[in-house]
Amino acid sequence: MENTTGNSIVLTQPQGGELAPFTLSQALFSRWVSFVEAKPRTIEAYRKAINYFLQWAHANGVTQPTRADILSYRDYLKANHKPTTVKSYLAAVKLFFQWTAQEGIFPNVADHIKGAKLTNEFKKDYLTSKQVSKLLNTVSKDDLAGLRDYAIMALIVTTGLRTIEVVRANIGDLRTVADFTALYILGKGRDEKAEYVKVPFEVENAIRAYLNARGETNEQAPLFASISRNNKGGRLTTRAISGLCKTNLVEAGFNSERLTAHSLRHTAATLNLLNGGTLTETQQLLRHKNINTTMIYSHALERAKNNSEDRIARAIFGR
Repeated sequence: MENTTGNSIVLTQPQGGELAPFTLSQALFSRWVSFVEAKPRTIEAYRKAINYFLQWAHANGVTQPTRADILSYRDYLKANHKPTTVKSYLAAVKLFFQWTAQEGIFPNVADHIKGAKLTNEFKKDYLTSKQVSKLLNTVSKDDLAGLRDYAIMALIVTTGLRTIEVVRANIGDLRTVADFTALYILGKGRDEKAEYVKVPFEVENAIRAYLNARGETNEQAPLFASISRNNKGGRLTTRAISGLCKTNLVEAGFNSERLTAHSLRHTAATLNLLNGGTLTETQQLLRHKNINTTMIYSHALERAKNNSEDRIARAIFGR
């Protein structure tokens, strides 16, 4: 069977003793998407992963994938991408071929193929309380950009919000609950803003100072807006928030690949545990579905508090 041009390859299956061609293409991908019923963001991730596999298959002359081909593809991913990318790209391919087998289109040649092994350690570092203070004090609040950046970083580092949750927040989501101010959020995997985080008094003041300087009162307007020419007043992107956090981290002297916007979320969890917060409270703060995810923070802190090396050194060197 000849390989088709572009991002498609021919799959064949036995039908009455003959091989019937089936093209692995965007049309077939669309059928699969309607089957999985995933959210738009997940669909886009799947689309990217499958297209990447199609490009690899075309470049390597793969017209009828076998298990050996999938293993070769996995090895290629491992050699050229970080473990998280390998895992997500291979997961999409495995789900796809699982579906082709269920539909009787093509055998599941990716069955029981393992992806990259990931460690349980977080890939990003966190900041100490003194480092957070230095970061926030470095931000100049003399203009709208500074007021906004300060408020965003203060909000993330005290509430543990994800960047996407900050992006989705509207002015009207800042509301009073009981005797405190809360920010209602559209959390990961949620369809409505049913959860909230408590906004500390100092952070609320920072947000309101920014909103007053911005002069926006429409409750449906984004809580934090762009100041760029092309999107002035529009909603920020996760990339923009990551960028402004990184810029301020570097300006404060924290220039490390392991310190990013997500580090501020890690910092919130770590400082909460260090200052008396329980594992359950931290899980609720970060809105982890599985407490095992939260326990990674606890395990990391347990190792940090383990002073075995120092005790051994004192015994040897008499200090």
